[in-house]
This record gives sequence, C-alpha cells and structure tokens, in this order.
Amino acid sequence: MSNYLIHGGRVVDPANNIDEIADVLIERGKIVAVGSDLSDSAPDGVERIDATGKVVAPGLVDMHVHLREPGRADEETVESGLRAAVRGGFTSVACMPNTDPVCDSASVVEYILQRVEEVGFGNAFPIASITHGLEGEKLSEMGELVGAGAVAFSDDGKCVVNGQLMRRALEYTKTWDKAIISHAEDGFLAHGGQMHEGYWSTVLGLKGIPAAAEEVVVARDIILAELTGGRLHIAHLSTAGSLELVKLAKERGIRVTCEVTPHHLILTDEKVRDYDTNFKVNPPLRPQEHLEALRQGLKDGVIDAIASDHAPHARHEKEMEFDYAPFGLIGLETTLALILTEIVEEGVISLPEAIALMSINPARILGIDRGTLSVGAVADVIILDTNAQHDVEPLRFESKSNNTPYAGWSLKGMVGDVFCAGKPVIRNSIFVV
Repeated sequence: MSNYLIHGGRVVDPANNIDEIADVLIERGKIVAVGSDLSDSAPDGVERIDATGKVVAPGLVDMHVHLREPGRADEETVESGLRAAVRGGFTSVACMPNTDPVCDSASVVEYILQRVEEVGFGNAFPIASITHGLEGEKLSEMGELVGAGAVAFSDDGKCVVNGQLMRRALEYTKTWDKAIISHAEDGFLAHGGQMHEGYWSTVLGLKGIPAAAEEVVVARDIILAELTGGRLHIAHLSTAGSLELVKLAKERGIRVTCEVTPHHLILTDEKVRDYDTNFKVNPPLRPQEHLEALRQGLKDGVIDAIASDHAPHARHEKEMEFDYAPFGLIGLETTLALILTEIVEEGVISLPEAIALMSINPARILGIDRGTLSVGAVADVIILDTNAQHDVEPLRFESKSNNTPYAGWSLKGMVGDVFCAGKPVIRNSIFVV
C-alpha cells in the first residue's frame, strides 16, 4: 500500500477543531500525522499531493441512503451507490432497510457487508428494520442484527404506528447504545397525500400532507425517548414545529438528534407547480417559513446532521402521473455542492460547520469510527475545490438512476481526490478503481 503526503491544503477536521493550512500524512491506510511542514519527517518514497488552494477534509458520512440492493438492482446497487457516494465526497453511507428482502435478518446484513467488500472501496453500514418485514407488528431480532453489523434501526418509509412497539424498541436498543431512527409520519393524517397541505396543494388540486402529520409523531417519539432513556434520531425533519419540539427536548436533556436534507433547506412546495415528479418527496417540500426555520436550526446548532435521503427510482416510474409516481430523489452526487452553494456561500453556516454536519456528527450518531482525520483513524480523505463550478448533468451520474430536480443547476464545489482507507479511488476527478 502506498503512502501519501497531502500538503499545502486547508485542512478542515471538525472532530479535532482543525481549520488551518496543514499537511496530512497517510501511511498503511491510516492517518499518522496532521500538521505543518511534515515534508521533512515523511518517509522515503511517499507520494506527495499538492492541495494548495483546496480543502482537505475527512471523507463525508451520509447517514440516510437507499441502495436498493437486494431487490431493485435496476434502480441502484451497492456498487453503483458507493461510486455515486465517493463522487460526491461521501466515503461512508448508512443504508436503509426497505430492500427486498427487508434488512431484518443477519443474513441480509451480512449480504450487504459482503457486497461492500466485493466492491473494494467505500463503506456501507446497514441500518436494520425496527419491526419484522417493516410490518409494524413485532420487533426484529435486534441482538442478532447488531451482532451481524447493523449500526442502527429504522422502519424508514413507514412509521411505527404502535406506541408500545416503539417504546420497546427504544428500551431494547439501549443495551447496545444504538439509535432508533424515526420516520415521523402519521399515516392517517398523511393518507393519500401528494405534497404539503397548503396554498399550492389547493391551487394544483393535489391532496395535501399537513405539517402536523410529522409533528404529532415527533412529539410522541420524544415523549417515549424521555420515558425510556433510549436514543432517538428524527430522520428528514422538515417542519418548523418538529424543529421546535427537538429543541425543547434537547433542553430537557432527552437523547434526541435529527437530520435535514438539502432539498428541505433549498426547495419549497411552489416547485411542484409544474407537476414535475422529481419534486415529489416524502416528507414533502414545505413553504418558505419552514425552510427558513430549518436554516435557523442549522445556525443555532439544533440540527445534528445533513443527509441526502438518496432515493433512486427507475425513469419510467417517475414519468407517471403525479399521483402515481413514487416519492424520492437522488442526492449522493449533489448534496455537498448544494450545501456549499446554497448554504455556506449564502452565509447560513460556515464551511467547517457544514463539514461537521456531514462527517463527524453523523458518524457519532451511528457509532462508527469515521468522519475524522484523527491520528490513527482510517484514512478516508477527500480533497475538495470549493470554487470549481460545474453543471448538474444527470446522465453523467454514477448512480443508476437520475431522478434529480437539480438538472442544469450550476453549483460550486467539486471533489477532485478521494481516498478510502488510504486507497486512491478518485484522482484528479477520475476514478482509478
């Protein structure tokens, strides 16, 4: 295995409060030093990489991704998903369990991990289902799933309706200090809904999903987290009311974290006005006041992570009438650039804060040893040109799907080099594996 000295770049490592011009030395797949003027102490034969004018950061962590394998290899596979991930700067992803078969058994967890090993780069950490078959009737074999390698539990795509089951899940997972990731949606309030319930749903004649459908479940699950002392994480939080509930819960010392997606920070429900199904997501795009609240939540530190909720779908599925098209958009290859362009560039948060929300923060929520340039850590490293401009071209994506609402957008920020466990995967924007 080659050794590398990345020198002269702006090293941003929120896990260690580093934001300075420095060098990073990689040996045998590990970070062995971070500091200034490491050239003299670098071993003979080290490959030197000039990062002057660029940002050197830990490989990013996306804690909410749908890889579709097993089951829908036409939409995405572990390999295509990891290629999309590293193209976007994410060296680690956590994959949701709504596959076919559902990730509710050790064999499915082991299959996913085996596929990652076969791909040979990047990390995919399986999230197992809370309930068997995502049916909401009985808990999955949580101990067996943790033993096989599951890092958290979620019925994402479905809400755990039974409060007693949710309570037991929060209690049982305390044994392994694993998070329960809540898909907060009251199915009765949201039933048949296609977009946010409000002005635009009325104008467009589409059945709406009220903000309350999310907020009542967020409130319930926070109460259960306080009752049990379990670890609760709210997936794809999208409303001002939900954010306020999380803020109050944190003030009370309840073990709750939350994530937001780029689309809920950037897009509003007005985008649905042309019935473009690429804007059909769940939870739905909300009005401007919710977007502004979420941005303020980033500023205030209430929001813990930014996640793509990468949800690939086949082209023919998204080309159906709005009512029949599936929810979801892809985001692995656009999330970082969207955040840099629309959030960091606009002064909502700083670059180190953004990187923290997409590296060490999600890594800590999941309990995985990633998202840091600490000495001794696995050398997952990206080199980023924050000023490079590029147009979003879905047909050039590494993902097998191209259901994105950002086609043609001009964004800043390109990942030029990616190392996974010290192994070069992308060099000078070209895959080398």
